[in-house]
Amino acid sequence: MLEEKNDNLQEADGKSGIEISDSTQNNAIENSDSEKAEAAVENTAAETVETEQPDHQNALDAITNSNAEESEDETLKERHDIPMKDYHTFSLDALVDELKKLVNIDKIMSVKDHIEEIKKSFLLQYNHFLDEKRDEFNASKEDPNEEFEYHSPLKSKFDEYYNVFREKRNAHFKHLQTNLKSNLENRLAIVEELKELINPQENIKDTLKHFNDLRERWKNAGAIPKDKYNHVWNNYHFHVENFYDYLHLDREARDLDFKHNLDQKQKIIARVEELVNETDVNKAFRELQDLHRLWKEDIGPVSKEHRDSIWNKFSELTKKIHDKREVLFESQRANEQQNLEAKKEIIAKIEVLGTEKVNSHSQWLVQIQKVEALRNDFFAAGKVPSEVNEETWAAFKTAVRNFNAFKNSFYKDIKKDQNDNLNKKMALVAKAKELQESTDFGSTTPVMKQIQEEWKQIGHVPKKYSDKIWKEFKDACNHYFDKLKEHKSEENADEVAAFDNKKAYLETLRAYQLTGDHKTDLDAIKQHIEIWKGYGKVPFSRRHIEGKFNKILDALFEKLSLSKKESEMMRFTNRIDSLSDSNDTRKLDNEKIFIMRKIEEVQNEIFQLENNIQFFTNTKNAKKENSIVTEVRKNIAIHKESLEVWKDKLKQLRNLGQE
Repeated sequence: MLEEKNDNLQEADGKSGIEISDSTQNNAIENSDSEKAEAAVENTAAETVETEQPDHQNALDAITNSNAEESEDETLKERHDIPMKDYHTFSLDALVDELKKLVNIDKIMSVKDHIEEIKKSFLLQYNHFLDEKRDEFNASKEDPNEEFEYHSPLKSKFDEYYNVFREKRNAHFKHLQTNLKSNLENRLAIVEELKELINPQENIKDTLKHFNDLRERWKNAGAIPKDKYNHVWNNYHFHVENFYDYLHLDREARDLDFKHNLDQKQKIIARVEELVNETDVNKAFRELQDLHRLWKEDIGPVSKEHRDSIWNKFSELTKKIHDKREVLFESQRANEQQNLEAKKEIIAKIEVLGTEKVNSHSQWLVQIQKVEALRNDFFAAGKVPSEVNEETWAAFKTAVRNFNAFKNSFYKDIKKDQNDNLNKKMALVAKAKELQESTDFGSTTPVMKQIQEEWKQIGHVPKKYSDKIWKEFKDACNHYFDKLKEHKSEENADEVAAFDNKKAYLETLRAYQLTGDHKTDLDAIKQHIEIWKGYGKVPFSRRHIEGKFNKILDALFEKLSLSKKESEMMRFTNRIDSLSDSNDTRKLDNEKIFIMRKIEEVQNEIFQLENNIQFFTNTKNAKKENSIVTEVRKNIAIHKESLEVWKDKLKQLRNLGQE
């Protein structure tokens, strides 16, 4: 068979560049076997390729290649009716929605290119998203043997719709392949029959009838593989032209056919002249493509005298439309270059964010939002030149990955702190559980309150543990304080009884009269104090009764001939015992702080007075000032006595804390 060549439309119109003499005609007829005819076609094609202008050839090749593809599968023609959107700017959700619409179109090959563009855009975004999830997983995993797994419902939908497309496409290819092979065999058989027509021994009318039948059969033979398209059509047209030019057909019939073909081709040229001014360049090119197909496949050759001129005119017009299309492509490439520059700027901004150190979770949230906005801008920026697409994607992914690594290093440190906090809180949980059954409420309650305060001071723990340990801690604390509440409810009745007893006893105490005997009266007062203490605690809201009792005691102490120190210490002891019985640790602590301050004040006063004495005794007239020195010494003695009282009070408080 013929060696495959780029199709040249001037060959289809008979422009072979070969002038053949009569003797050549005879030789051609006598040697019309397959090999010599094919050799003539090869030589013709080779000569034409050498003489064809490169610019024209680019325009013709663009048309021919498209026609060859659409000749194989006519459903591909309808792809031009469906706009090719800039899928690079679509989100993952939008891409899946678009895919769902397209796979429901019956003529699946008309959307093949669209679906492949959607697939490319989806996988670029999804794989980048998956890489980020994998990096997050690797940064946070605690078990080194744990494997990364991620399930995306969106990816499952995409795979589902794409599988529908693939099944439809495979079924279409299977059906198409069978037909293409059969159609190719039919067309090759027609070419073989055309070769046999060049036989001067047959009746010319019968030959012409046979020739017309072959042309009709050729017209209805159907699509053939695109890689055979140019070769088979060149072969066919060569033998058609051979039939016209090398055989002595009925010249009148031939001239009428030539004239009809010329008229049809002139109409095509007229239409192409209109298309040159068409503003929609893509639309003009698609119609030009159809006109080329009509020129080549449906219209036969014209007479030799018109072949060069009409073909050259058609070729020139084709080049003009092709040039306008190239200008459009250049404009699109310029837009792609602008998109590339925009994406480079976005990548540079992400790289900067990947080096800006921030030290708080709230600040990192701001940084993350910035990167997310830049990521959206990157996807919305549109296509870039195909030769740098992978490189641009790689740079973008690297910038985002570096940012995430920088961010993860911060959260890794936070995670370490959170794990430390977790250990501290788990220790408090254990302590709370240990104390939750305690019935020593006096000593346990302050501890439970303290660990609750400590819990508040400890920071965050890993999220997956926070709810669990908080529940354990809360349950243990609630369990204890519920028991404490029950205990206090039981005690409440006793406290009310104690109040009633103390209230009645106050009347007895008010009526008490001293005997005048110091020892007897002191023992009696001490006995009253013990009886009062024996009644126990009163309700918190009625503790004012303790103040009334202390006032009566103060009056009795005033009547006794006690030293000031003894009186003061007895009053203090009674008050401290009252605070101790009520477990009022806060007031006891405040009392201790107050006494320590008083001790410091008295010591400072004594020091100052002693300095004053030193001043007076060192003066020249010290004898005259003895009265002043004596007064100072009295003050020092009073302060030292007061200091001893305060120290005894502090000692008593400290001894109380050790009990």
